[in-house]
Amino acid sequence: MRHVPRIIFLAGAVALLGTFLAPIWRITLEAPQYPQGVTMYIWINKLGGDEPGTLQNINILNHYVGMKMIEPESIPELKYFPKIIIGMAVLGVVFGLINNKKLWITWGILLVILGALGIYDFYLWEYDYGHNLSDDAPIKVPGQAYQPPLFGSKMLLNFNAISYPHYGAAFIGIAMIFSFVSFYLKKKEEDK
Repeated sequence: MRHVPRIIFLAGAVALLGTFLAPIWRITLEAPQYPQGVTMYIWINKLGGDEPGTLQNINILNHYVGMKMIEPESIPELKYFPKIIIGMAVLGVVFGLINNKKLWITWGILLVILGALGIYDFYLWEYDYGHNLSDDAPIKVPGQAYQPPLFGSKMLLNFNAISYPHYGAAFIGIAMIFSFVSFYLKKKEEDK
C-alpha cells in the first residue's frame, strides 16, 4: 500500500504521452452541402481529418470568406507542444522516483497552468483565424467574424461549427487527476 501513491503518480506522468495516440481537439463544420460534416482533428503535433482531403476542403471553404489557409507547418505550437508534453512526462517520472508529495503537487499545478495556457493560446489562434479576413474575399458580410467556438457550437453563415476536446485530451486530464490523487494519498499515509 505504501507504493500506491507513487505508482499512481508515475502512471499519470506516463499517461501524458497518450496525447500522441489520439487527437486532443475536434472541430466539425456541418452544413446542408456537407450532411456528414467536415471534421478536423488537432493532435499535439499535427492536424488531420476524417478523410485525406479534409484540410484542403476546409481551406477552400475558408477562402470564400477571406480566412487564412491552415498550414500545419506554419503553426509553431505543433512543434513546441510535443516538447512540452515530453518534458513534463520526463519531469513527472523524475519526481515520481524522488517520491516527494510536494514535487507531485507542484507538477500537477504546473500541468494545470500549462493546460490553461494551451487553451488560451488556442483561443487566440481561433480569434486571429476568424477575425483577420482578407479584403479580397469573394464573400463579404459586413461585421461578420468566423471565429469557431472554443467549446460548443456556433452558426457561421450556413455552417454550424462544433468544437470540443477529443480523446487525446483525456490523457492530460488523467495526468492531472492522478497527480492530485497521489498527493492526497501520500499526505494521508504520512499523517497516520
